[in-house]
Amino acid sequence: MGTFIIKKTPTGAFNFSLLAANKEKIAVASQVYSTKAACKKGMASVGVNAAKCIEAGKIEDNTLQKPVPQTNPKFEIYFDKAGLYRYRLFAANGESIAICEAGYKTKSGCLNGMKSVAVNAVNPEIIDETVGG
Repeated sequence: MGTFIIKKTPTGAFNFSLLAANKEKIAVASQVYSTKAACKKGMASVGVNAAKCIEAGKIEDNTLQKPVPQTNPKFEIYFDKAGLYRYRLFAANGESIAICEAGYKTKSGCLNGMKSVAVNAVNPEIIDETVGG
């Protein structure tokens, strides 16, 4: 079972991180949210959309010479500036809702990261670090 951690940004907005069962950070919010309720909706969207994308094979691989476009929701694989593999998760409305925080040396590692998001974002524990702070 994964864990979502809700944090407050220095500007007073909210964001989240997703940890795998082994407590390794596997995804972070692609944006900040003005309310905690909106942040929680974003977290729920990650769980629903990641699982749908893995199940349906909706992965747009932009590391290929001729990527096959996918409709949203989808995962997208791309190269970062350092040449490492990264992923983004897009919701049905086309908004980026989660990204990997660190790049992967191999495409298979990146794919495993996406699968881990799909597994760990469903029925996760939620730790709200904004309570009392």
